Amino acid sequence: MIRLALLRHGHTAWNRAGRIQGRTDIPLDAAAEAELSALTLPAPWRHAALQSSPLQRARRTAELVADRSPVTDIALTEMNWGAWEGLEGVVLRADPASGYRDIETWGWDYRPPGGESPADLRDRLVPWAQGLTEDTVAVCHIGIMRVLLAHATGWDFSGPAPFRIKRNRLFVVRIAQDRWQLDPTPLRLEARRS
Repeated sequence: MIRLALLRHGHTAWNRAGRIQGRTDIPLDAAAEAELSALTLPAPWRHAALQSSPLQRARRTAELVADRSPVTDIALTEMNWGAWEGLEGVVLRADPASGYRDIETWGWDYRPPGGESPADLRDRLVPWAQGLTEDTVAVCHIGIMRVLLAHATGWDFSGPAPFRIKRNRLFVVRIAQDRWQLDPTPLRLEARRS
């Protein structure tokens, strides 16, 4: 059995503005840099393998909380939002012609115009996770985490998710052959000792 601990990157200016942030390579903002500099991985995870998305917001988060550089993997790159990249979700939601829907009504095959569906992400993420050979911390994006946690819990992007992704927490998935299980309680990052 392999344990995979998923951590969402820190805030960016686009996150705070409510802009859809997929593959655009936006850096962490100053507040996130300061917050993450004061945190570290929980003791049991400090020496685990460390991977991240190649996007700088994830890579930098990994460096700050682990005090080392991660191995980057393109499989962990955020969902491609296509034509909606950089737009505000509230603006899209207010326009019935946009086709924008809340995540609870997506299903696996929902796709932004010119973008990726959750099923597309699953097709690249499950083989990546199944290929892990040791316990691993993966610093990535909310879209990546949603798909991996959906796969672990059986959620099909219909109705409320059985998990709530928060920052500065590790969401641990136990992977054994084709059986995945999400630990019920995420682990908080710890305050760094001065």
